[in-house]
Amino acid sequence: MPTALRLVSSAGADFVTTQLFLDNEDYFRFVDRARAAGVAVPVLPGIMPVLSLKQARRFCGFCQAKIPPALEAELLACGEDEEAQRKVGVSWAVRQIRGLLARGVPGYHVYILNRSQSAIELFNQLRR
Repeated sequence: MPTALRLVSSAGADFVTTQLFLDNEDYFRFVDRARAAGVAVPVLPGIMPVLSLKQARRFCGFCQAKIPPALEAELLACGEDEEAQRKVGVSWAVRQIRGLLARGVPGYHVYILNRSQSAIELFNQLRR
């Protein structure tokens, strides 16, 4: 993957955005590999507020991301309460973004998937 990013970068991209990830360390390992492959442009982390454990498993399966055990435990603790799972997902995304910004990421991209309520809550929480 970093080699493909190098080609995109050398073709004139000003930045690249990652697929979703739920563990910030995965982002930093990816950036290290990208830099080692010669990718010099900023790499923006792609954040997706999880709506449910079912959705997280499905999306992570698409892009080979991992669900951190702590997030899975929080979602499982919600049982079948979809609203509670959604709130856990928003809270997790807020913690992710704050953690990324604290470590100096050049920005971030939020995948909202037409779920404006989660996006509004996420950005309201980030402003606090």
